[in-house]
Amino acid sequence: MPNGSESGRLPGRVAAMALGGALCLLMAGCRGGSAAPATSATGATATPSPAGMRLYITPASGARRVHPGKGITVTAAGGKISGVTVDLVGGQGAGSATATVNNAVAGTLNAARTRWHSTWALTPSARYAVTANAVSSSGKAVTLTSSFRTLTPSRTFQTMIFEGSRKTYGVGMPIMLTFSQPITDKAAVERSLQLQTSKPVVGAWYWDGDSSLSFRPRGYWPAHTKVTFTGHLDGVEGGPGLYGVHTLTQSFTIGRSLIVVASTATHHMRVYRNGKLFSHWPISTGRPGDNTPNGTYLTIDKGNPVLMKGPGYSLEVPWSVRFTRTGDYLHDAYWSVGEQGFTNVSHGCVNMAPADAETYYKMELPGDPVTITGSPRAGEWDNGWTQWFLTWPKVLRGSALHEAVQAGPGGSTFVSPSSLPAATAAAPLGAPPAGNWAPS
Repeated sequence: MPNGSESGRLPGRVAAMALGGALCLLMAGCRGGSAAPATSATGATATPSPAGMRLYITPASGARRVHPGKGITVTAAGGKISGVTVDLVGGQGAGSATATVNNAVAGTLNAARTRWHSTWALTPSARYAVTANAVSSSGKAVTLTSSFRTLTPSRTFQTMIFEGSRKTYGVGMPIMLTFSQPITDKAAVERSLQLQTSKPVVGAWYWDGDSSLSFRPRGYWPAHTKVTFTGHLDGVEGGPGLYGVHTLTQSFTIGRSLIVVASTATHHMRVYRNGKLFSHWPISTGRPGDNTPNGTYLTIDKGNPVLMKGPGYSLEVPWSVRFTRTGDYLHDAYWSVGEQGFTNVSHGCVNMAPADAETYYKMELPGDPVTITGSPRAGEWDNGWTQWFLTWPKVLRGSALHEAVQAGPGGSTFVSPSSLPAATAAAPLGAPPAGNWAPS
């Protein structure tokens, strides 16, 4: 599987976010110099009080084995924060204990400008240097610094994403993540994940066990959507003592819409392209005992030809597109053209006329939906990419947060499912039918 690119840690200074977003601010002196810091009983570094103001940084200067998930907090009493800058020194992969790593620490400032907090978990095994600037209510400038170290984890996990960089996928394609270690704090992992989409998208994260996580839209993706995924997993505690040690990013595109609905009962399949009926082709599906299973699947891969073997046959089959792990394909079956449109004679695949199979093969992208209907055989979960077997409520129940994700050009947020407008996507063009996997 193609992996996402990890954010590198290159030499350079880390700038925090601009007010209202990332702060990148110049430091101001307190009467021409920095205030001498003190450590408070709460574990924060604090200034002495010029004109009644106090400025705090948590963690306190000199702190060791700081939990990365707690982040950095700057608070001001009797004044307003004017800037926060953070340097990340060393850290895993920095190559030198004295190298400054170019890995910006994002944070947010409240409306009153009295509290700033970092957005994501901190890097493990690293030293941070924080400089906070503020102005007292009497107009005096205050500068406070703090330097601390995050803990070195005894266990770490890596994350892989299936989607390849700048690749194009079908409208049914889920974002699929795999973790190198079982995740027990699933909510912490979900909170670290962000999406940016060129068109508005509603979806949710769904856990299939402890090591696999998918994002599935509520309905099919809008065609021609550009997607950027960012997993801020560096420093996230996925389980007791188990920490992520990298940030995972990937960008890919959803292509045009291509949807197949194949009926084992009528022996025909409909092909919809870009929201319109493209063709209505005769087919032959699995014979009794080898019935093609019902369900909305996604195309996985293809080959021209594919070597297919079974009881009594071994054959190179042209124009073959796979949609289950157990080897069900839509493919050229020049030997069964006379039965196509009338009866089911295959070993489970969808047999097509040579010209039709070639046409579909050349249009297909991984993640194009294929719905099989009319079969007495139920679809099997995880026999392929079966995320569309699930109703929307079941997808939400598979999220550790039980929240929906609203994504768009400005990023993504978690929202209550009850706050969403009613879904408008209808089968077969906008979404598959509910219960599509059940036997007919």
